[in-house]
Amino acid sequence: MQIRSERVDLFIVMRIAVSGTHGVGKSTLIEEFLRVHPEFEHEPEPYEVMVEDYGEEFSAEPCVEDFLRQLEFNLERLGQHGIDEKVIYERCPLDFLAYINALDSDLSDALMERISDAMQQLEMIVYLPLDDASDGEYPKLRRAMDHKLSELLTSTNVTVVEATGSTAQRLRAVEKALTDIKHAAR
Repeated sequence: MQIRSERVDLFIVMRIAVSGTHGVGKSTLIEEFLRVHPEFEHEPEPYEVMVEDYGEEFSAEPCVEDFLRQLEFNLERLGQHGIDEKVIYERCPLDFLAYINALDSDLSDALMERISDAMQQLEMIVYLPLDDASDGEYPKLRRAMDHKLSELLTSTNVTVVEATGSTAQRLRAVEKALTDIKHAAR
């Protein structure tokens, strides 16, 4: 029985994605999560890695082609980590599908099967919904993406935790979800 308990601790939640539209606090939450959980590896947002590490360029205005490139990169990165690795991803494939849908709803259905398969690589998604009080950059796109992402998350079979409030409140919501999942598995 003790062996099973240790295995549960190792395998319950290893791969977590933090999702939400641009400017909702994903990076900030991940930074705080990593302070508490330094054993996790961080997979940064595809856009950042592609620009900073690979020197890629993107359009000045958001476009479907750029989100498709980021989706491909994200799908590749999800497949690079084993089931025993603790990883927190900044974004999941559904983020990019929501952006693509916000810009061209005809394309998103064709991508769904491949994205559904890749989503099986995750144990939990932390969703940071758009705060109505903030407009940020490209407000219409932010609202459309957030609406579509919220819809997509209801149809996934990955555990979804909606985290709202301050960074500290969001981190507490993630910690509670981790504890709840751990207890449910025992």
